[in-house]
Amino acid sequence: MKDEEQKEIADEIIEEDAAEEMADDVEFIEEDSEGVELSTQAKLKKLRGDLKDCQKERTEYLTGWQRSQADYINLKKEAEERLKRGKEIGREQMMDSLLPALDAFDMAIGNKEAWEKVEPTWRQGIEYIYSRLVSALAENNMEVIDAIGVPFNPALHEAIENIPTDDESLDHTIAGIIQKGYKMGDRVLRPARVKVYIK
Repeated sequence: MKDEEQKEIADEIIEEDAAEEMADDVEFIEEDSEGVELSTQAKLKKLRGDLKDCQKERTEYLTGWQRSQADYINLKKEAEERLKRGKEIGREQMMDSLLPALDAFDMAIGNKEAWEKVEPTWRQGIEYIYSRLVSALAENNMEVIDAIGVPFNPALHEAIENIPTDDESLDHTIAGIIQKGYKMGDRVLRPARVKVYIK
């Protein structure tokens, strides 16, 4: 059985070799559509036309490939930007969810009379937890908006109360903080609620 298979394979190889030798012996003569042999000049003209067509096709393929490469690079950059922005949004949402806890700390610590009555060791523990929370937020690029005496900025402040003043230098400056504001980088998560001096 194996001998027959080997013989068939050998015959196929011999036939392929014979076909290749015959193809080498054959000379192809180019003809026009009517079967007349083309002159050397006509052959050159045809070859030049074929070359032009190949060059045009090559240019089209190259241009298409370059466009595809540029589209891929742009898509990759866009995906990276979306991922970066998605991370920022997630971090902002997480920080935003911590604001009520920070407000609760501020209210508890801000009531000086009640805060002083709390047992000192317990008070120190709460203040330590609060300071750790604030420093963790600062490490994540979160800033507190709570400066007094600075000019009122509608992008950072929300005026809740106006306080009359005769002092020209205090006009439209922050008189007090009702509720702290927070921002991450250039984005304001929550404007500070403030009292503003008005002349």
